[in-house]
Amino acid sequence: MSFETEVRASGFLHVAGVDEAGRGPLAGPVVAGAVILPQHLEGLPGLNDSKQLTAAKREALFAALLERADVYCSVGIASTEEIDRLNILRATHLAMARAVEGLSLRPDFCLVDGLPVKGLPVPHRAIVKGDGRSLSIAAASVLAKVTRDRMMTEADAEFPQYGFAKHKGYGTKVHMEALRKHGPCPLHRRSFAPVSQMELSLPE
Repeated sequence: MSFETEVRASGFLHVAGVDEAGRGPLAGPVVAGAVILPQHLEGLPGLNDSKQLTAAKREALFAALLERADVYCSVGIASTEEIDRLNILRATHLAMARAVEGLSLRPDFCLVDGLPVKGLPVPHRAIVKGDGRSLSIAAASVLAKVTRDRMMTEADAEFPQYGFAKHKGYGTKVHMEALRKHGPCPLHRRSFAPVSQMELSLPE
């Protein structure tokens, strides 16, 4: 909590961590999480960058975060259509802004994983690899990752031929083979080169 403590010492009372999941996949939305943790955090053992956790541990932390009255959580989503229309960077920033705006307690300041974000409604500091350095950002990464994984698992029921439940839309060998065989579905990002090339190469 050293980053959070430093920001609070500057006069900002409510500090939110912000992170995203789903910038790299070929299909599905980009999802951002925003989390305000209490100043003296207890009772969330193992909280870390979501990529360092097992799926079971992520789910347990996700449930624990949502159950706590002293933790404020929000998720923001930018759809596949918005990704294709705006580009992935701007769509990611939009999802982050939506997550921050959705918090029931308005933050005074945000700690964001990665690089600076355009359009956040409050001042922020970008921290490279922040999901492994700030507990607030780590909590946001868990929120975003679990939410997006659940969305892609649900999408698997609608489009079972692609295996979304397994690879969550990332460009794995299985996914690329399914794309070649079936072509893109409505969840695929047409602005991403592999998908657009598959679309062009489909037989008429």
